[in-house]
Amino acid sequence: MLTPNAGALPKILIITPTYNERENIARLLGAIFEIVPEAHILIVDDNSPDGTGQLADELSAADVRVHVLHRAGKLGLGTAYIAGFKWAIMHDYDLIFEMDADFSHRPEHLPQFLTLAAEYDLVLGCRYIPGGGTRDWGPFRQFISKGGNLYARTILGLPYHDLTGGYKCFRADVLRTIDLDAIQSEGYAFQIELTYRAHRAGFRIAETPIVFPDRTAGKSKMSGPIFMEAVWRVWSLRLGVTPNR
Repeated sequence: MLTPNAGALPKILIITPTYNERENIARLLGAIFEIVPEAHILIVDDNSPDGTGQLADELSAADVRVHVLHRAGKLGLGTAYIAGFKWAIMHDYDLIFEMDADFSHRPEHLPQFLTLAAEYDLVLGCRYIPGGGTRDWGPFRQFISKGGNLYARTILGLPYHDLTGGYKCFRADVLRTIDLDAIQSEGYAFQIELTYRAHRAGFRIAETPIVFPDRTAGKSKMSGPIFMEAVWRVWSLRLGVTPNR
């Protein structure tokens, strides 16, 4: 496999934010390490009431590839990833993934991300190109997802087919270049904003097909406010408006 640093294997970090994911986290780590044993994993836990953070500490103590970042409470997906990105940069990782803890981001797709990351700066997991898709989604969820992507693509003038997806692989230079402290968004809007900023900065971006099943355990973190934020945030990005938190 080609690597972003000639002559050296890339340091890979998979960032997995958690809030009440105790049912999933140990199985997920096992599945990841079966496919990419050289990867490290950073669990960013928002003080999960179900004990996810405690279990993460136990997994970390048993495996040097597992790291844990504890936060005081449920502070949001976007800020969890920002904290993880900064940790990754501080620890000199080369390739940094976003990955959900609920198995909707399937570990078996990781090799195709890594292959493309040898040539591209940002690789987006895409449900809406040939080879991609969703599983066990109802018609309304399909409509919201496809409609939201079309809405964002049209307003922002972006060529990518899945702007709201959260399965991504960044080269570290992307995260060093875009202003992480200026990112305002959460949820769907956070994913749109990251890709938009990387595109505007001139980075090379590729899409790879993924199949996205509904989660098998735990509860979805999706909410009405997260969806509505994405609706108006797209316009703030298009108009260059960056309100304070």
